[in-house]
Amino acid sequence: MSTTIDRPGSAVTGAARGEAQGFYRLSWTQRIGFGAGDLAQNLIYNTVSTYLLFFYTEVFGLSAGAAATMFLAVRLVDVVWDPIVGTIVDTHSTRWGRYRGWLVIAGIPLSALAVLVFWTGASGSLLYAYVTYVGLSMLYTLLNVPYGALNSSLTRDNDEISVLTTTRMFLANIGGLAVAFGVPVLVKVFSADGRWDTPASAGGWLTTMSIYAAVGLAVLVFTFTQTKERVVMDDAAAEQVRVTDLVTEFRRNGPLRVVAFFFVTAFAMMSVGNAGAAYYMNDVVDAPDKVQWFNALSVLPAFVFLPLVPRIRRRIGKKALFIAFLGIGIAGLAMLYLIPDPAEHVGLVMVAQFIRSTGIIVATGYMWSLVPEVVSYGEWRTGRRISGIVNALTGIFFKAGMALGGVVPGLVLAVSGYRSDVDQQSAGATQGILWLVSVIPAVLLVVAMVIISRYDLTDERLTAMNAEIEARATPGAATA
Repeated sequence: MSTTIDRPGSAVTGAARGEAQGFYRLSWTQRIGFGAGDLAQNLIYNTVSTYLLFFYTEVFGLSAGAAATMFLAVRLVDVVWDPIVGTIVDTHSTRWGRYRGWLVIAGIPLSALAVLVFWTGASGSLLYAYVTYVGLSMLYTLLNVPYGALNSSLTRDNDEISVLTTTRMFLANIGGLAVAFGVPVLVKVFSADGRWDTPASAGGWLTTMSIYAAVGLAVLVFTFTQTKERVVMDDAAAEQVRVTDLVTEFRRNGPLRVVAFFFVTAFAMMSVGNAGAAYYMNDVVDAPDKVQWFNALSVLPAFVFLPLVPRIRRRIGKKALFIAFLGIGIAGLAMLYLIPDPAEHVGLVMVAQFIRSTGIIVATGYMWSLVPEVVSYGEWRTGRRISGIVNALTGIFFKAGMALGGVVPGLVLAVSGYRSDVDQQSAGATQGILWLVSVIPAVLLVVAMVIISRYDLTDERLTAMNAEIEARATPGAATA
């Protein structure tokens, strides 16, 4: 029997009234079940964000400039669509809950459209590319916003949220490893010519994406079965949520603004670097057969360092954790740029990639634990736990970062003189690729360090705020 605890403007649903009023501890099955949702999204959408520019220019037949313009257009659509989705998920419950039902409702069509994006039956058609990619992005928002909101509906406990985030990022990086290492290998296996960068490899791309989409959907269903919403608004408060709350919340929630701008820089950095990786290994290192190992090293540090994050956070604090690992990421990026003749020093390239990835994975992985914190801060101030709106807002900013990450690589390649129809790139094109994998990401990491230094929600402050929120609960609770 679940219990609804009434308080001004919001409500907490829990399995037991005596379980510290919202400070729930989850089983490992529940933690893994929630975290698996990010694994599924990485299998589907990370494949798109990492390889779509490469696929469009090398296989589908679009120019780098046309693809860059399309990526920007898609992100502009997201600016309008994301707040609408945030309002929908905060104001309308599905038959399976306010957030978790969307994992299936959006997950099924998302998986299908992800496959169609990599279909070359309309090869070279800019219209087809626009329709499928815009549709895919809209469906991803319809999945990702409620999934993010689901995190803050599971518990208020800061330590539990830290474990949840670490588990989520660990599993997300398993998906990332499957994408980074597996996609190039499988595309070559299923391609007619045994390659991944020619029009003849189209069948390999379609088959590979079909496999990843099917597995991703199965994992989303698993997440759906293992999650339970416990800290949510009641229906009366939900009815008061409006799209304009997005602007209001951004204006009055200082920590949310810090997180939002951090997301912009982090996702721009990751998107630019990921988009440039295939070109770097193909045209600078001249080792297309090792691209999967380079990509794998962008993920492998997660399995070493992410399990240590809760302990490191308790020892040095959140802010110091971010600064330290962002600095490690910058050091690795500097190494990538300074390696002389990378084709002759592939081992050094791999070492630099490991160092770079260690810093980036920890910093960008742990940033997701900040979202439930700013949700709680907003609830502490207003009495409304508008998780969907907050996640839509962070979604707008991380997609703005992805927009930069989608536009910048195409523009840099176009301006620097990159050509997909030559075996040897010019010195300008080579330098442009180096800027994509090193210089631009390093600059963005420095900006991220400045932004995160302004985040002021300590664990002690959050615990006090959450306790105050729970203390507002009306003793006479109605049975649901």
